[in-house]
Amino acid sequence: MKIEFLKSTILSELEKPTTKIEKLQSICDFLKQEISYYDWVGFYFKNGDKEELKLAQFSGEPTEHKIIPFGKGICGQVAVSNKNFIVQDVSEQENYISCGWKVKSEIVIPIFKNKENIGQIDIDSHSVNPFTDQDEELLEFVCEQVSKIV
Repeated sequence: MKIEFLKSTILSELEKPTTKIEKLQSICDFLKQEISYYDWVGFYFKNGDKEELKLAQFSGEPTEHKIIPFGKGICGQVAVSNKNFIVQDVSEQENYISCGWKVKSEIVIPIFKNKENIGQIDIDSHSVNPFTDQDEELLEFVCEQVSKIV
């Protein structure tokens, strides 16, 4: 993984004079294009005062999971735990919401603003066991940068 290239390109995307929505979409598209095992990349954000997440920008196949209750699935668990969650094989995870038969693994990293969990980046992969410490480092960096524009 060319982590420094990826980080610098993400910073460049965020500095462009575009809207927040365009910036988030650009990050999703870029990560999906650059990392071969990122088959779906998306952002979920807290839905107002509700105890649920709402799908924002994403790149990949459409999903029926536009709203995810806190505690349900990997994303919902991250909304409650405030911790990174890496599932190298979704078939071994009991509280998993299937996004399709192709998805074999998932990584979800929370986004914090003023110490509050406001959302997350969610990555699905069609491969088992693809995620490394570098993925976690890169996605934590993405979330830190995204927190500055939302």
